[in-house]
Amino acid sequence: MKERKLTVTGDIDPVNVVSKLRKSFRRTEIVTVGPATEPKPPEKKPNEYYPPPPMTTYYYARPPPPSAEEDPNSCVIS
Repeated sequence: MKERKLTVTGDIDPVNVVSKLRKSFRRTEIVTVGPATEPKPPEKKPNEYYPPPPMTTYYYARPPPPSAEEDPNSCVIS
């Protein structure tokens, strides 16, 4: 109010606004014309870190060694 400025937003012809205001106020001028600034969308928080699931450990069972009787290369001392 102290500066006696008016901000108009929306889809309107600035010349029509000034012509209507000049009927009430003699000194009327356009300061700026441009697209309205849109509010910025809120910033997304980075995804929280979830550690990967633990690796599955595989165990391979070896067959038992052949007995001395089954292995032809074995030697039995009695």
